[in-house]
Amino acid sequence: MSTVRFGMRYWKKYVPLSLLSKLFSLIAILCDLALPMLSAGMIDYVIAYNPDEPPAKTLFSFLYTGQYGAPGTWKLFSVLVIVFCVVLGTRILFLYFKNNLFQWCGLQMENKLREDTYAKLLELDGGTIARYNMGELITTMNRDTIVFKDLYARITLNLFDSVCVMAISVVMLTTFDWRLVFIPIAVAPFFAAALTLYLKKIRSLFKAIRESYSELNLTVQENIDAVRIVRSFAGEETEMKKFEACNEKVRALSNQEVKTSARFDSVFTAFQQIGYVGTIVIATLLVLSGHAYLGVLTAATTYVTKIIAHVKQISRSCYMMQNQLVSGGRLKKFLNEESAVPDFPSTLVCSTAPHIALENVSLTIGEKQLLKNITLDIPYGKRVGIMGGTGSGKSVLLKSLCRTYDVTSGRITLNGTDVREYPLENLRNEFAYVFQDVFLFSNTVDANIAFARPDCDESVVYTAAERAQAARFIEKLTDGYETVVGERGLGLSGGQKQRISVARALVKGAPVLVLDDASSALDLATEKRLLSSLKEEKGTVLIAAHRVSSVMDCDEIIYLRDGEIVERGTADELIRLGGAFAAIYELQTSDGQLDDSSYGKEEL
Repeated sequence: MSTVRFGMRYWKKYVPLSLLSKLFSLIAILCDLALPMLSAGMIDYVIAYNPDEPPAKTLFSFLYTGQYGAPGTWKLFSVLVIVFCVVLGTRILFLYFKNNLFQWCGLQMENKLREDTYAKLLELDGGTIARYNMGELITTMNRDTIVFKDLYARITLNLFDSVCVMAISVVMLTTFDWRLVFIPIAVAPFFAAALTLYLKKIRSLFKAIRESYSELNLTVQENIDAVRIVRSFAGEETEMKKFEACNEKVRALSNQEVKTSARFDSVFTAFQQIGYVGTIVIATLLVLSGHAYLGVLTAATTYVTKIIAHVKQISRSCYMMQNQLVSGGRLKKFLNEESAVPDFPSTLVCSTAPHIALENVSLTIGEKQLLKNITLDIPYGKRVGIMGGTGSGKSVLLKSLCRTYDVTSGRITLNGTDVREYPLENLRNEFAYVFQDVFLFSNTVDANIAFARPDCDESVVYTAAERAQAARFIEKLTDGYETVVGERGLGLSGGQKQRISVARALVKGAPVLVLDDASSALDLATEKRLLSSLKEEKGTVLIAAHRVSSVMDCDEIIYLRDGEIVERGTADELIRLGGAFAAIYELQTSDGQLDDSSYGKEEL
C-alpha cells in the first residue's frame, strides 16, 4: 500500500479529471448494457411477438405499450432501430471522451515522474548513484515510469469498468429472474481464492524479471561504451557468453511467468465456462417452462458473456498490477533517496574573488580515510600544484571543494564561510573543472565548448579554443566547430578531447579553474603552450598532475601521500628538499624532457 500512496502524490492532481473520465465510462457502460435489453425487446415484441403473453417489465417497457407503434409492426421496429442507434452513438461518443481524458492524465503523470527521476539523478551525489548500475537507472527512468503510471491511468479505470459491468449485468439478470445469477455467485468465491494465490506467485516473478532486464541493459550499455576495448582484446566471445547468460536468465524467468499464467488461465477459464454454461442452461429451462420470454435467453447470454469477459479483465488487470507495483516500488526507492551531500536552503552568494581555506580537513568514505588533516590557504589568484602517486587523494581533495564529497572533519571555507552553508548551485558556479576522464556530449564541438554558457557569442568560444590549443585541430575537422562529436559522433584522440574540455572550462569563466590531471594526454610541447596561455587567468588555478612540468610555475606545490600533505613549497624549495617531489623531478628530467619542445610541432 505504501507504493500506492507514493503514486497518489503524482496522481492526486488528476483525481477530478479521473472521476470525470469514470463518469463518462459509466455512461458508456450503461448504454452498452442497454443494447441487449433492446435486442430482447426486438425479438419478443417484433420478430416473435405473441399477443397472448403478458408484457414483460423491463427498462424499455414504455416502448411496447403501443404509443410508439403496436407490437409486431414495422413502426415499432423502426422506433427500436432509432433508439438502438441513439444509444450506440451515445456509447461511442462517451468512450471517445473517456479514452482521451484518461490517456491525457496518464501521459501527464508519466512526464512528471520522468522529470522527477531525472532531477533526482542530477541531485544525488556520486556515492549514492554508484549504488545503482547503469542498466537499473535506465530501466527506472524509462520503463518503470511508463509501467507505473498505467496503474492509475489504465488499470484503475479497467477495474472500475469491470466492477460496474458485472454489478449492472447481475442486476439486469435479476430483473429477468433471480435464478439466472445463482451459478455465477456460487462460483465467485472459488475464483477469488484462485486469483489471490495467482497474484502472490506472479508478483515475485515480476520482481525477478525486472531485475534480470536491468542486468541485460547493463551488459548492453557496457559493451556499447567499451566496444573498442572488447575488440582490441578479442573479447567478443567472452562478452557474447556474458550476454547470452543474461538473455537466458530473462528467457527462463519469462518462460516461468508464461507457464504460471497459462496454468491459472486454465483454472479461470474453467470457472468462467461453468458460470456461462450453467446460466445458459437455467435461462433455457426458464424459457421452455414459460417463466421467461425468448428474448431473455439472448439477453441473458449477452450479459453472462460480458460478466465472463470482465472477470477475465479483472484477473488480467490484477496480473498487470503486480508488475506496476514492482516498478512503483523501484521508483519510490529511487525518488526517496537522500543525497549524502544535501543542498543548503539559503540565498548566500559567493564572492567573485573567493578566498579558499582548508582547515584540518579529513575525509573518510566507508572504512577508508582518503584525506588526513589537510590545511591549506589559497587566496584568490594563487596557483597551487598538487602532486602525489595514484590514489594519494589529489582528485578527492579537488572534488571536496565544490562538495562532490563532504568532508567528515574540519572544514572548507570560502571567504571565511563554510562551503556547506552555500547553496550547491552558487558554490559550484565558483569552479570550472577539467577532469582527466573527459566526457563530450553527442553534439557539435561548438555546443560542447559553450556548455556552461549556451547563449554566449561565438567569439567567446573561438577565444577559449585558441587558448586551450584546440583551435587548429578543430578547424581541420570535417565541419569545423559544427562537427558532431561525443559518444555517437566523430571519434577524437584523448588529447583533443582534453583540450576541448579545457576550452569548455574557460568559457564558463569561473573564478577558480581546476585542472585534475587535465593534460595527461597531451605531448609536452602542447602542454607547455597550454599552461603558458593559462598564465593569463586572473583567478585561482588549481592543478593536480603526475608531471612536474605541469606544476613548475605554481606559487605553491603540495605533495600528497595516502591523503596527507608530506611536502609543500615552491618547485625550487621542493627540489632542494630532496624528497619525493625532487625524486620525481630527477626521474622526469633526466632525459631533458622539460626543455624538449620538439613534440607537437605539427599543430603549430
